Amino acid sequence: MQLAMDTSTDTASLALVHEGQILAEMTWCCQQNHTTQLLPNLQHLLDQTGVSLQSVDSITVARGPGSYNGLRIGVSTAKGLAFNLGIPVVGISTLEAEAYQHAATGLPICPILNAGRDEIATALYQLKDGVWHQIATEHLTTIDALCAQITNKTVFCGEYVSTITEYLVGQLEEKAVIVPQFAGLRRAAFLAELGLKRLKAGDHDDPTTLQPVYMRGPSITKPKRPWQSDSG
Repeated sequence: MQLAMDTSTDTASLALVHEGQILAEMTWCCQQNHTTQLLPNLQHLLDQTGVSLQSVDSITVARGPGSYNGLRIGVSTAKGLAFNLGIPVVGISTLEAEAYQHAATGLPICPILNAGRDEIATALYQLKDGVWHQIATEHLTTIDALCAQITNKTVFCGEYVSTITEYLVGQLEEKAVIVPQFAGLRRAAFLAELGLKRLKAGDHDDPTTLQPVYMRGPSITKPKRPWQSDSG
């Protein structure tokens, strides 16, 4: 039984997954109420499915980037549960989880989160020949700089995209594929799938050292390679 939780932004999500099947999933707008809403909603999911917390054998948590309060609550809760239950915990990039929902397009996928101070947190991913790749690492940039580096048709997703859609389309025209706001709602079930891939590979994080990645700070670095997808 796998528990996935995402408290990266004002949108929060929880999922219970068993052998690849979603037993229950809940996504809601919590604003900055992660402290008071996360555990009660987790208990609600457990009650609805008749699953006990002791049945959970792994936890996947969105590690950011995201808001300080949301990530602090989500990651610390995941670490505490993993430690107390003696089960593995996997931290997954929020940007990767955002992008993974649209992997089936086969196009480069650019998730965007608002980082404040006229900057965005972003990365680039793509599914090629059935293999999920990270093309550009997580980093802070500006919308203008991002648009200048996009050379191929690219899917843009994330809560902030609805705010900058007109600008993206104006700058990139047909190269900008915008995920509709409702279709782009970040879901914990996809986070669980990414976590399961790591677990099957024998990879997980140490609950004593796993840390959130915030929108600002040394954890978000500049891309290691120039922005350019080679999808043709």
